[in-house]
Order: sequence, then structure tokens, then C-alpha cells
Amino acid sequence: QVQLVESGGGLVQAGGSLRLSCAASGRTFSNYAMGWFRQAPGKEREFVGTISRSGLPTYYADSVKGRFTISRDNAKNTVYLQSNSLKPEDTAVYYCAASTYYSSSPNQYVYWGQGTQVTVSS
Repeated sequence: QVQLVESGGGLVQAGGSLRLSCAASGRTFSNYAMGWFRQAPGKEREFVGTISRSGLPTYYADSVKGRFTISRDNAKNTVYLQSNSLKPEDTAVYYCAASTYYSSSPNQYVYWGQGTQVTVSS
């Protein structure tokens, strides 16, 4: 079992930045690729980005490429999502997830956090 807890969400103006964190406990964190997903009201869960077990490579959805950056600190069992130049359409609940596969498909992720709300005002 891996327990994941996200933090760092909040309300920000368009153009602003937030850094989300996801703290893991349980099994060996470095054994898992980590992903970030988001879900806006009335929409399906959407892939944001993923990072491999070692920290490289990373892969992002086109909608966030160049604005969002995923990193991880395996010594701290934590993965981060630095989100810059935020837009109102980035408003969603953001989830981190763990997988034994480096993948953009939510179906490959076994462990999920409870989510953290990000709201971007225009």
C-alpha cells in the first residue's frame, strides 16, 4: 500500500503560480512512477503529467506543457507540481497517483491521493 496526501492547492489569480506537493508513505516511493491528474466539475479526470521513478524523463499534457513542471525528491518521498502562468481553465481538483508504469493513462495508476482544489480566478 502507498498512501498519498496532496497539499498546496488554493485560490490564485490568473497568471499566478502554485506549487502542489504530494507526500507518500508506505511502500518504497522510488519504486513508483508518479502522475498528476486533474478533474474539473462535470468533466472527466484528465492527465496532467508524469515523472519516472528516477526523476527523468517527464511527460506532460499539451495543455500544460511549458507552464507546469513535475519534480520529485525520493529522499523526502514527495513529488511536486509547479504550476505557473495559471489560467482559469486550470481550475480543478488535482490528484497525485502512483504506478509501477511510466504512463499517461489513469488506468495504470494504482494508488491515488484525495485531491487538492486549485481555483484560478480571472
